[in-house]
Amino acid sequence: MAHEVRGIVARSKNAPVQSETVIVPDPGPGEALVKVQACGVCHTDLQYREGGVNDDFPFLLGHEASGVVEAVGDGVTDIDVGDFVILNWRAVCGQCRACKRGETWYCFDTHNAAQPMTLADGTPLTPALGIGAFAEKTLVAAGQCTKVNPAASPAVAGLLGCGVMAGIGAAINTGKVQRGHNVAVIGCGGVGAAAIAGSRLAGASRIIAVDIDERKLQSAKRVGATHTVNSGEGDPVTAIRDLTDGFGADVVIEAVGKPQTYEQAFYARDLAGTVVLVGVPTPDMTITLPFLDVFARGGALKSSWYGDCLPSRDFPMLIDLYMQGRLDLDAFVSETINLDQVEQAFSRMHDGDILRSVVTL
Repeated sequence: MAHEVRGIVARSKNAPVQSETVIVPDPGPGEALVKVQACGVCHTDLQYREGGVNDDFPFLLGHEASGVVEAVGDGVTDIDVGDFVILNWRAVCGQCRACKRGETWYCFDTHNAAQPMTLADGTPLTPALGIGAFAEKTLVAAGQCTKVNPAASPAVAGLLGCGVMAGIGAAINTGKVQRGHNVAVIGCGGVGAAAIAGSRLAGASRIIAVDIDERKLQSAKRVGATHTVNSGEGDPVTAIRDLTDGFGADVVIEAVGKPQTYEQAFYARDLAGTVVLVGVPTPDMTITLPFLDVFARGGALKSSWYGDCLPSRDFPMLIDLYMQGRLDLDAFVSETINLDQVEQAFSRMHDGDILRSVVTL
């Protein structure tokens, strides 16, 4: 039996999103039906609305979500009806060359639900990142559901489904931040702030937050930054070096995705230091660096995709740390809203005082 629910749909490029009737089928083999409890408003959803991901309109937006499993299809064994889950867009296949060599967090063949969700007239919807969770219910591949402690707040738990995990993972998984490291994070929106929280969790000594917005820098201090640099008032590379005894940071995390800030990250690291790119560039962007500097400075230049996370490993661990009071995920929930307020949340996204707006259902 199909389920008729409300969902937030982007019908065409740059058009305001709308609340529409969405038809969600019962789960087929390997699929799960999830009653959504909360979903964060992520910049990626805005990119979908603006046509920055692809042109497969109409989109069912929302992907940073948590909820309760309502039904499962044939062959599903890892989750049961009633489980509280975080949705993820890395349902690993277990068979590709990355999975077979034990690096499942790089899975090259992740999968989604096979059946489409549709508008009331039968028009197929493209779910954002294969999830489509700005809806009362959504259909996903069972592997996109990660069971976690049901005592956690749904609004908090859902944030691990994308932005917060991307930032924490950029620090811990990709950057390998260790106790005593000096870390700089350039760009202190939701992902950058999460990278700061991850660096704090890993035991970094100095955590330097860099941004042009003083409000974002104050938010960064609340989640663990020990120093702040307003890059609108001076050269951030010089400031980072001044704060690290003239050497530069051991790990610099670039959470903006622009050539200028990447170059700053490159020169703000210590010799043999690591640069982690977690900000998402646009297809037209290019960067030029002196090849000798790439060689002579040593170290590593890395990109972090979804924080190099493995949901089955990382989500339960981070929720446990949250429940123990060791990871302040509540700090990332700036406001809770309803489905009809998603368009307004897009408008507020770049305000310095908002880390995440979260839709609760």
